[in-house]
Amino acid sequence: MVVTFAVTPGLSSGQRANATTKSIATDQVNGFLAVGADGRITLYSGKVELGTGVYTALIQIVAEEFSVPVDRVRIVQGDTLLTPDQGPTFASLSIQSGGMQIRHAAATAREALLDEAAKRLGVSKTGLTIRDGVVTPASGGKSLSYAQLAAGRVIDIKVDASAPLKDPKNYTVVGKSVPRLDLSAKVMGTFEYMQDFNLPDMLHARAVHPPAMKAKLKSWSDAACLKIPGYVRTVAKEDFLAVVASDEWAAIKAATAISATWSAWAGLPDEARLFDYVRASEVVRSEVLQSAGNPARAISAGDRTLHATYDFAINTHGSIGPSCAVAAFKDGRLVVWTASQATHLLRLQLATMLQLPPDSVRCIYIQGSGCYGRNGHEDCASEAALIAKEIERPVRVQWMRSDEHGWDPKNPPLLLDYHANVDPAGRVAAWESDVYLPERTMQRSGVTLLAADLADLPRYRPANGEEHHSGGGIPYALSGMKTTARWLATTPLRSAWIRAPGRMQLTFGNESFLDEIAAATGVDPLEIRIRNLKDVRGLEVLERLRQVAKWEPRGTGPRSAEPFPRGRGISYTKYELARTYVGVVADVTVNRSSGKVTVDRVYVVHDCGQIINPDGLRNQIEGNVVQTVSRTLVEEVTFDRSTVTSRDWSSYPILTFPDVPDVITELIDRPDQKPWGAGEPTSSAIPSAIANAIFDATGARLRSVPFRAAKVLAALKAA
Repeated sequence: MVVTFAVTPGLSSGQRANATTKSIATDQVNGFLAVGADGRITLYSGKVELGTGVYTALIQIVAEEFSVPVDRVRIVQGDTLLTPDQGPTFASLSIQSGGMQIRHAAATAREALLDEAAKRLGVSKTGLTIRDGVVTPASGGKSLSYAQLAAGRVIDIKVDASAPLKDPKNYTVVGKSVPRLDLSAKVMGTFEYMQDFNLPDMLHARAVHPPAMKAKLKSWSDAACLKIPGYVRTVAKEDFLAVVASDEWAAIKAATAISATWSAWAGLPDEARLFDYVRASEVVRSEVLQSAGNPARAISAGDRTLHATYDFAINTHGSIGPSCAVAAFKDGRLVVWTASQATHLLRLQLATMLQLPPDSVRCIYIQGSGCYGRNGHEDCASEAALIAKEIERPVRVQWMRSDEHGWDPKNPPLLLDYHANVDPAGRVAAWESDVYLPERTMQRSGVTLLAADLADLPRYRPANGEEHHSGGGIPYALSGMKTTARWLATTPLRSAWIRAPGRMQLTFGNESFLDEIAAATGVDPLEIRIRNLKDVRGLEVLERLRQVAKWEPRGTGPRSAEPFPRGRGISYTKYELARTYVGVVADVTVNRSSGKVTVDRVYVVHDCGQIINPDGLRNQIEGNVVQTVSRTLVEEVTFDRSTVTSRDWSSYPILTFPDVPDVITELIDRPDQKPWGAGEPTSSAIPSAIANAIFDATGARLRSVPFRAAKVLAALKAA
């Protein structure tokens, strides 16, 4: 009933033989769990820790179902040879989807252990209790530990979705605040990130990326590199160019010293006319995301019509630690150590790129410094894999800051158009919205590997499993409404998901436009949401928000003319119209002279169903707030006609500590409900809350993110 083996990541055939005795099937208990000879439980998770706290939360789930302390559970994450493919760690689904797969596997395993205990003890299963991993008859007598019950056998049974889950009334671990198990080492500086990982006899490489996004490599010479101690060789394939050295400093110097001639390329649009480019882009297809009644007729015949257009700038991930990967190729087998949030998908991409059988490729997850979306980790891993295969030596590739900011896939620009009709009674009679967004970016494999693109190698294209944007509508019950996605064929830069992709931009437009309607009709912004909302849980969130933020009706008096006016804005979302309710109030101060907006505090009421770790959830909400305040106020990718120009922290600033707002959270715990995600939902509500607060303070409408000083000053002048 137990899996007992140890595998050290490596390339030897003996190690691989040991590893392959373990299932990685998502419908098998031993795909997820093993009980060791010492009674400790090992969890094999396809979902990985990206700084969201799932490392701790998943351990809590397993510890709860097995009735053991959290220190009795260890976790292996994102190793394609050992862990099931639970899909990429994205879309706030780590707990909602991956965690529930693991919960059912743990419940199935526990029931199997109880069956074995009942058989050995000669008692009824219903008369057994478990405490700290020891099974004891309620009537007393002999006890059996998990280690004794395991007896060195594999838990070779199917996951039973109907296996009884532990009653929430008996929880001792889930729902309790457990300090994150990974934080102590991170705070003390002893944690091993991907950037710290190394192998014996490992070489170091630096990619030399083109000076323009699609420039072609015409010629190169490493004559100057040959004079650098430690320089080994150059790897060149089509437009892919990299230098390899025995140490990192030699690789850095060689990357600067190498002589390369590139073709000219200037195919990017005019940055100043970016959203004209978006509007004029080819529409692959139009998709109605939400529809009710006949809003077009109501708008054309309406008493009062409102129109507005919103846009959201290109963002980069801005990972604090630039991407890094280590790869080793030997005897036809490739092992890649990577901070990818999608190691199973990356495995298929690398196998396709290098024309290897998928079974010959292994990806092993190691936490990286920064993620929240498809950043540069996979691209860096592809470069390491390509170099390792060419030189057949272990190699480490470390991106520089200019590589990270310049070449990681970007959050694409989004454009949103709105029209609404208000009837004589001040009710919203009709609502129409159109969103322009690139189709492939909203698919799980929407971006190919950079090394494959540059070296012109085969690209992996999945036959199915694509995921388009969902939840594009509004959470309100209007008699006439229609939301349409205009799926675009192209986007200016390589693009991929960044935290709350699409949902953040749509909620910014939706909740800002609703605020405009409230102002036009003289209705309090909180009240207009309550009037048009029928969802009981959503209404509870808004009522709790009223209390927590001490909300008072807005927009009834004249705007302040003082130099530093203050305002409050509200926003609400039901994420993807399917899960996790969030209500936000933002308090801001606007400097009329400089145009700087300061977010003083943010109130968040959050309902994600059952809470696994309250402390971890608050941490997630605060992280959502801080990162999205940064994206809303200051972050914007700049580019010329050839390439990205915001290559450092000066040209692409992020929020600094003095500008971090106070965050006040109110959690609604529903132990009997399914747990939903928390990694993204709060993010989606932040930009509109800030925009609405600026309007409350000054009467100026900000419809273009980010709210940098020049935009604020222009809006103040126009108000």
